[in-house]
Amino acid sequence: MISIHTALTKKLGLKTPIISAPMAFASTPEMAAAVTAAGGLGCIGAGFDSTTLLKSKIQKIRTALGIASGEPVPLAIGFIGWILDMTEPSDDPRLLAILDEHPTAIWFAFSKDLGRYITQVHDHDKKHGRKTFIFVQVGSVASALRYAPECDCLVVQGNEAGGHGNSDAPPMFTLLQAVLRAVPSGPMIVAAGGISTGPQIAALLTMGAAGVVVGTRFLFTPECEYAQEKKAVLLKADLNATVRTLAYDDVGRTNGWPPNHNGRAIRNQIMDDLNQGLSLEERITKFDESMAKGEDSRLIIWAGVGVGLTSELKATADVLHELHQETIHTLKRGIRLLETPVLSATS
Repeated sequence: MISIHTALTKKLGLKTPIISAPMAFASTPEMAAAVTAAGGLGCIGAGFDSTTLLKSKIQKIRTALGIASGEPVPLAIGFIGWILDMTEPSDDPRLLAILDEHPTAIWFAFSKDLGRYITQVHDHDKKHGRKTFIFVQVGSVASALRYAPECDCLVVQGNEAGGHGNSDAPPMFTLLQAVLRAVPSGPMIVAAGGISTGPQIAALLTMGAAGVVVGTRFLFTPECEYAQEKKAVLLKADLNATVRTLAYDDVGRTNGWPPNHNGRAIRNQIMDDLNQGLSLEERITKFDESMAKGEDSRLIIWAGVGVGLTSELKATADVLHELHQETIHTLKRGIRLLETPVLSATS
């Protein structure tokens, strides 16, 4: 496979600048291993997982990739800041224990102050003579300027992204351009939000992104943790199927997000309940009853606007190869726009 060369691929030894998003309740060790084995950077989301469970997932990835214990794992692990705020003072602090597993990268998002966790990574690296690559996800120029001096790579997430993000974030192409201008000589910058095709990736790379984060497209794979009922809904979704709201967190009892943050998910009866003016207690009751009955009308299915661009399930490795080849094809087509036409003798 022809490699695409960016600052990110050179730094992390990748063949393609495609990163799978660290999606809690969706990414799996199998998905991450498949992405890494195919030349990208696989990720898993820590979510609320215990240290023991996270270590078990990392071991599965080691086994799948044939990497011995103690050796660096070409993997990024995503931590949600407000969950770290709860777990790190508890009897199961996770960050330093997971750093001991030697992942290539750590990804931080969603906290009023991620700096203290970034400092912990730097201190751990200094103590052990390592260099862990640090991603910080941002949804505004102000956040990009704040964390640029502290990280290796900014993940610039537009409002098209599935799952959680800054509710005030501009569309991804606009935000990426703004951050590139605001941080012209800082850390690497990768784009996230609504990216489901190779032509989109090619456009972002030519804008100056060092890589891209793909989430929703990898939901359409057998390696995704989503139940078949959720995947069936995804396959029927169109470009207008998603909505940004806190309604799903309300009924799922996962509210801890920083101000001006919410989540993008497939629109369903959870939103109908909200729009009908039902109280929070009534909405939670309807959600719990629906889950107990095994209904699909109130499933929480996090997904981005790109959901409508995919209509079939494929293996994770095949998705990555397809995106990579589409990207190369588009980049080559763009180069042809600069070719000087050969004039005929009769011109």
